[in-house]
Amino acid sequence: MRGPAAGARRHRPPAMTPPASRQFDLIVFDWDGTLFDSTELIARCIQSACADLGVAVPSRDDARYVIGMGLVEALQHAAPGLPRERYPALGARYRHHYVARQHELALFDGVLDLLAGLKARSHLLGVATGKSRRGLDEALGAVQLRGLFDATRTADETASKPHPRMLQELMAELGVEPRRTLMIGDTTHDLQLAANAGAASVGVSYGAHEPLGFAALGPRHVAHSVPELAAWLAQHG
Repeated sequence: MRGPAAGARRHRPPAMTPPASRQFDLIVFDWDGTLFDSTELIARCIQSACADLGVAVPSRDDARYVIGMGLVEALQHAAPGLPRERYPALGARYRHHYVARQHELALFDGVLDLLAGLKARSHLLGVATGKSRRGLDEALGAVQLRGLFDATRTADETASKPHPRMLQELMAELGVEPRRTLMIGDTTHDLQLAANAGAASVGVSYGAHEPLGFAALGPRHVAHSVPELAAWLAQHG
């Protein structure tokens, strides 16, 4: 067979665009208001629990502000006039109202695709939440996400946000340095947690806190929807 004529150009397949380099090995999510559409129900349950015990009912904004904190810290803010010995009763009334309506809750649209995309890129995934272990396990089971996350921490297992211990424990368990860790959340508690732990953060504006307070905490990005968050992570995560 004859070879190609002198000067002829061999056909070569087009060069493949290399995938974007991965900036973060571990991506940690807050749960309520970030992955789970539960903000309004939690706020209403806090208000109802306060009303049940005859203490001043916090405003919607004040009730939303405490989302993400551990139970004791949240009760201190939501019902500052309540004697500490009555916290268990207030917590029990909150749980009563929440359990009665938790079947109404679901993941935000697009969350399953978001998490699947991150798994496909071999990111480690974590959850850092103000929920109790019982509450998180119930929520994960309800939306069939048990086993998806590589590690999780709840406020009854460690220090509450924004203390850095919750995130520090996740990083230590999974062997990831702070500079390779990204925290994603809908509250200033989440972003302050990341800053306190030396990790990067991304805020989402569709949850409990107004995003105006995010800028001072230096998030890499503020996403206004789950699809926007997924697109940013695909490019910069």
